[in-house]
Amino acid sequence: MRQPFFTVIGTAFVVSLIAPVSVSGAQTVITRSFGSGGNAFSLDFVEIGNPGNLPDPTGSRMSAGSVSYSFKMGKYEISRDMIDKANASGGLGISMADFSISTSTVPYRGGNGADRPAPGISWYDAAKFANYLNTSAGRAAAYKFDASGTFQLWSSGDLGYDASNRFRNSEATFFLPSFDEWYKAAYYDPEAGSGQGGYWLYPTRSNTAPSYSSGGTAPNSAIYGGQVSPADIYDAGSLSAYGTMAQGGNLWEWLETSSDFSNDDASELRTIRGGGFDNINTDTYQQSNFVRSGSQPSDGNPLNGFRVAMVSAPSGLVVPEPSALSLLAIGLGGLALSRTRR
Repeated sequence: MRQPFFTVIGTAFVVSLIAPVSVSGAQTVITRSFGSGGNAFSLDFVEIGNPGNLPDPTGSRMSAGSVSYSFKMGKYEISRDMIDKANASGGLGISMADFSISTSTVPYRGGNGADRPAPGISWYDAAKFANYLNTSAGRAAAYKFDASGTFQLWSSGDLGYDASNRFRNSEATFFLPSFDEWYKAAYYDPEAGSGQGGYWLYPTRSNTAPSYSSGGTAPNSAIYGGQVSPADIYDAGSLSAYGTMAQGGNLWEWLETSSDFSNDDASELRTIRGGGFDNINTDTYQQSNFVRSGSQPSDGNPLNGFRVAMVSAPSGLVVPEPSALSLLAIGLGGLALSRTRR
C-alpha cells in the first residue's frame, strides 16, 4: 500500500429509503428498480462517502480523486439485459456489439449472455441510458439532447444549469461518473494507513498487478490478459475498497468528463478508463497513473462499456437519521414476531 498522505475527514453512511438495502461488511448496497413487468431490471449502488478526501498526487491526471460530497457508484457495469429492457421500455434505440460470432471487425466470442456487460456503447448512448433512469423515475434528465437526438450543453436559462459542468444537469439523480468520482471509487481506500486513507495502484485494493481471469471473484483478480470475451458483470474479478467490481478489466468504461476536463464543448473527446478483457500481458491500463487520450463520444468500439452513478440523497426524498432507522427496524421486528405468534 502506498504511504497515506492525509487524514480522512469522517466516515458516514446514510441510507435513503428509495429501495431495499442489504449490508455486506462495511459496504452498504442500495438496489434501485426500473421498468416494469418483463422489462423490469435493477441496479446496485455502493456508497462512496468520506467527502472532502484529499487527491492522489501520483495519479493521472495529477491530483485526481478528490470529491467534496458523498455519492453512490454503480457496483457493476451495465449489462446487455439492462440495455435491452431500457430499449424496450423507453424506446432508446441503443445498439450493442454482437459477440455471438467472431468476425474481422469483432474478433470475440462468448455469446451475448444477458448478464455480460453491454459492449460497443457510445458515450451518447450511455448518456441516453442515464437519462432513461432519471425520466422513468420522474427525475430530471442528466444530459441535454435536442429533438433530433443531438447532444447539447446546458445553458444558463435551463433549470439545473451548472456553469462548472455544462454536461450534467445538477437536478439529475443518475448520471455517468465524472473523472474524479470514478477515480475515487476505483482507487481510494478510507481504511488504508490505519484509517488515515490513501490510494491503491489498482482498483482491486492492491499495489500488485491482478491475476488474469476469465471469470470469478478471486482476490486481486481481473478480467484481462487476452480473454476471448468479457465475464458476466456479477462475476468479473475482485472488488475495490468501496465495493465496486471490474473498474479494471472486462470493458473499458466511459466517464462523463471531457479529455481536457472542461466539459464546455458538446463535441469534445471524452475520457475512458479501466482496460478491457482482451488486453494481452499488460496491467498498465488498470493503473491509477495510466494516461490515455480521450475518445470520440460517438465511438461505439466493441470494447467500450459503462457504469452509472447517482446522488447520495436525492432531493424530495426523506432520509431518516440512524436513530429513526433503528426504531424502524425494531418496529418491523416486533411486527414480524407478532405475526409469528399469531
